[in-house]
Amino acid sequence: MNGTGGSPSLNDQNKTADVDAQILHALEVIHDPRSPNLLRQKASQYLEEIKLDKEAPYHGFGLASAKAKPAVVRHFGLSLLDHAIRHGWADYTLDQRTALREWVLSLSEVVATDDPLYLRNKIAEIWVEVAKRSWVLEWMDMDELLVRLWNGSVVQKMLVLTILETLSEDIFGNEDAAAGLRGTDLNRAFVDIFTPATVLTEQFPSRETSINVRYGQEGWLSRIGDLVDWCTGEAQIDEPQQACVVKCLSTLKSAIGWIIPRALVNTRSVRRICACLASANMSVQLAAVDALYTLYNRSRFSEDDFRDLVCPLYGQEIIELLRRLYEWSIVDATNIDEEKYLLSKKFSEMIFNIGRLLEERPSLAAKDNDLGSFFDLLLSIVKNKSLHVSIPALHLWAKLLGSDKIGGSPAVTARIGELLETCSHRMIRYEALPENSSNPSIIFLNDDVDTMPERHAFLGNYSRFCNQIVETIVQKQPVDALYHILSQADHVLDHLYDGEPSFQPQTYSKTSVPLLRIDAQFSVIEAALKGCAKWLSNRGNSTDEREHDVMTSNLQVKTEIFQDPLIKERVIQLAVGFATGPLKRNAQFAFRVFEYTLDTRCPDEPAFATYSDAVKDLHGFCLHQLQRLAMRFPDYLITIFDEVEKRINALRQSAVDEQTRVRYSSVLFIITHRATIVDEQPREARLELFLQPLILQWQSNNLSRSLSSFDGFCELVGLGGIQHYISVRRLHQVREWSSYPLDEEGKLLQLHMQTALEVFVALSIFAKSNTYKAQRVPLRATKTLLSAHAFHDPANWTHLPCELKDTVHRILTDRFWQVGISTGSRDEFYAKVGGTKTTLEGFASSVRATLRAVRETGYRILYYMSLLGDQFYGHEELPGPLAHALFTDACALSTHQMAIMVEMIRPIIDNCPLALRSHFLPPILAAMFQQLDRKASAEWDKSEQRNEGAAEGDNLAEEMRDESILRQMTFTSVMVVVGLLDPQKINAPGPDTVVEGSSADSSKVPPDTLRSFVLNTPEILKPVILFCTHALRMRDTRSCSFITRVLRSLVPEFDGPSPLAVDVREFISMEVLKACITSLHDSYFVDLQKDLAQLIASIVTTYGSKTETPRQILLSLPGMTGEKVDRAMHQLFKAQQNTRQQRALVLDLLAGLRGVSISEQGKIAKPDTKKLRSAMQERYMAIDAHSDGHKEASPDPAGIANLYAQEDMK
Repeated sequence: MNGTGGSPSLNDQNKTADVDAQILHALEVIHDPRSPNLLRQKASQYLEEIKLDKEAPYHGFGLASAKAKPAVVRHFGLSLLDHAIRHGWADYTLDQRTALREWVLSLSEVVATDDPLYLRNKIAEIWVEVAKRSWVLEWMDMDELLVRLWNGSVVQKMLVLTILETLSEDIFGNEDAAAGLRGTDLNRAFVDIFTPATVLTEQFPSRETSINVRYGQEGWLSRIGDLVDWCTGEAQIDEPQQACVVKCLSTLKSAIGWIIPRALVNTRSVRRICACLASANMSVQLAAVDALYTLYNRSRFSEDDFRDLVCPLYGQEIIELLRRLYEWSIVDATNIDEEKYLLSKKFSEMIFNIGRLLEERPSLAAKDNDLGSFFDLLLSIVKNKSLHVSIPALHLWAKLLGSDKIGGSPAVTARIGELLETCSHRMIRYEALPENSSNPSIIFLNDDVDTMPERHAFLGNYSRFCNQIVETIVQKQPVDALYHILSQADHVLDHLYDGEPSFQPQTYSKTSVPLLRIDAQFSVIEAALKGCAKWLSNRGNSTDEREHDVMTSNLQVKTEIFQDPLIKERVIQLAVGFATGPLKRNAQFAFRVFEYTLDTRCPDEPAFATYSDAVKDLHGFCLHQLQRLAMRFPDYLITIFDEVEKRINALRQSAVDEQTRVRYSSVLFIITHRATIVDEQPREARLELFLQPLILQWQSNNLSRSLSSFDGFCELVGLGGIQHYISVRRLHQVREWSSYPLDEEGKLLQLHMQTALEVFVALSIFAKSNTYKAQRVPLRATKTLLSAHAFHDPANWTHLPCELKDTVHRILTDRFWQVGISTGSRDEFYAKVGGTKTTLEGFASSVRATLRAVRETGYRILYYMSLLGDQFYGHEELPGPLAHALFTDACALSTHQMAIMVEMIRPIIDNCPLALRSHFLPPILAAMFQQLDRKASAEWDKSEQRNEGAAEGDNLAEEMRDESILRQMTFTSVMVVVGLLDPQKINAPGPDTVVEGSSADSSKVPPDTLRSFVLNTPEILKPVILFCTHALRMRDTRSCSFITRVLRSLVPEFDGPSPLAVDVREFISMEVLKACITSLHDSYFVDLQKDLAQLIASIVTTYGSKTETPRQILLSLPGMTGEKVDRAMHQLFKAQQNTRQQRALVLDLLAGLRGVSISEQGKIAKPDTKKLRSAMQERYMAIDAHSDGHKEASPDPAGIANLYAQEDMK
């Protein structure tokens, strides 16, 4: 490269002309659709080789500056310059870098209106790349050069705006390696040139001014604002001016999140942006809304800044402007204007941010602010037919009502009635409406949501916000709100079938209009119950006569006139909700509910499967509610125990199966067990009558023999004959099991499986009795889990011919419905399952249900026993056999079943008493992580192989489902690690949460934490760290993000001299570091490069002075030299207080190895930014959008009634 920038010799000119001609020819070949592929590949290879030529920048400048050449040729010339700057800048001399910069400046000076936009953007991009590497170092007059360009044509102003916007994003927003390497130099300089000098002097009077990088006193924030004023001040503005305003607003948006707030006040930026809302151009309006959204998305303003920047938005004039813009943006569902609809959605999100600031600091609102008009605007947005437009405002109302500061203000309470009415109407189950419904909300929903899982998640979040609002309103105004809600329920019940055909079992549907009507109304009442419970709790659980009458009088609904079992179920659910909630002190009311639940029946019609299933569900639900009432009111029910016992025994004797009879008995058992007003001796005697048969059953020799072998276990649970049945019926030759009717032998086997579960129902009830010591439950019960897990391994099916072993996998493959995975609704899934009960698929489902019942009953038994504390955890012979039973054959389980097992085991680990951790946890945790590592690694390897061998015609939907389940299992396993080792002990914050310096605080963790125990127990620590290392390569970004954070916190723990610390340090320095680098090289993990780079930096800086291993690993990488690695390590040590610079150093060192996203590789086009969902929209598409943490699952102690559903997994 000619470093002087002078004219080349004649020979050089001829050579340049030849190269240029070859480049032009290669580009023509590539862009000619008639070119053969081989020729096109050779041309592409030539152009890639040209980029590596030392004269490439010179050729690039020549091509880019030749205005007569085609735009595609000039763009390739710019690409040559860009490549040289990005990859060769550090190797150029000062003269060569100066020449490159001068070339870029000369190209910028000659941009013209007729230049394609992509050429102008490329010139701006190259300018930015030069600036990130030389500005404030050897290039000091950049601001002056930008101002000179700014004083030129409109197209030059656009170029400057693009440069400023890109610099702002790379310095402050993006994780840009080149900008990060400069530390804070670029940050300070960019703030300097953007901010008015008077503001800098006022805010930072003692700032360093020896290096001057700015030109002029006004700063770019002021210049851009002046240009906006000039463009919008014209009566009519042409298209270039409109584009210029949009670019100005886009540039302001990039800076408005980090700029000094007083600079915005000083330059009247808010007023200028708001003026753009009144523009007749929709692109200008959208850009203005985006800029305001970014401004008010800032987390904190000082009091003065709040008054000057936020309060003006509550002024009458601005509110009126906002109201007019919103009303203009409303679109018709039958004729959706996409751009206007986008404006409407973005507007709603902007209003959310403006309102959020008011909710946080209402006391700072000015006296002349028109908050009433603002709340009216907010209410009108909630009523929008589009749920996507409505949900940010709905979310904001939930926050406002829940605020102690503003929730009780007159401006808010005056609008409660209208809001309650709107939320009540919006509680309908939209997911049950057909996709071709004429309902406007469904039409908009179809336009906004592409997949059924996203639809379920979004509607779930919308419903939660409605519930939260109703709950809060009732809590604030219980009597009036409850009276209105319950009266409304009476009206709905009186007119339930208006306009609809009368009830007929043969046409029964779980999504009928009457059922949806009552479901919506009862959902409102359920939310009201929660609010009422909170109100009662705040006033000491007392109610006066009027309040009591309001809550009881409207419950006297004539449910006997309804034949729909689901309606009866909903009525009972509400009645029990009142009995255990607001009226929990009214035992007589509870008994009336208890009686009504006992008497509730629907005649079964087996010929109508859907109706018959609903009847069975109703009977099971009634039993569960009876158990709930028995748990909450045992002292009252024990006083009338003889009457209750007589009623229940009558029902028990009429029950058709033993499982139902046992559950009826459990109601009597619970009353006896929980009652506190009876003498202990009679109570113990009565309990013994219940338990003694069960104890004898579990201590019998027959049961012991059954559990001593796999075949004995199969006979015990009714699975003994299935191997013979599969073999004789040649199931492997039947293609469609769901279409193949089940013969009589199969039906008998199916019935035998169902009846054989009685012993496990009994055991679950026995284990729930926490008055009896854990040692009275035989240790042999754990063998049921061992056998249940072993059943999933085909190797144990010894009576099955080899050619039928694959059928085992097919039989044990679960069918389930789950939000985020399954298509179709839950009801459609159950209808499909119910339709195959008498087929071979139904037979397989019965096998799975039997095993699932045994497994999950075993898990629940362990959970119940763990509540006994020392009696359970201190059992001398328990930990080893329990670990063996749980995990020996765990890998034979499916990924879904493995995830369930891990979730059920987590609370048992957490409940372990501190004094017994060393006795109980080591064998459990060691075995668990060994099997989790083995299972997850094997499944991810299979997934990778499947993806590599993917071919046309493969079942992509099934593969996506399997991978989604695998991600769930991986995340569940990772959350166990987080629970054990996260120094902050956060259950599950957002995976993108980065806690700077968290590793430095990890040493302060108290010595009695689980983290400390694990770190000091090698038996557990080694399999845990091995799992974490492999998890870095598992293709689940959420899990990998958590693991990088946990590993970062572990690194400082092992910098000491102990043998354990040395071993772990070497492992991390080698294996963890290699896994990080490998993932960094993988394009799948491109969004996690920041996290991976930070972990690499932590390893190198913490261990680099203690072991040579990190340096040797880095040196082993392609293209690495000792000088390059040593320089990078030295810089990393110097930058230990600047994590962003550390990440940039790592990313720069490994630049040649880093993966790039698919869009950067050119395999797919980058998406249209207008069609991308905002961060807020994405959040509302996620499950539990308003929750900041992961809700830890644990077995439901009251869930005996739910253990044995015969449907497949949900």
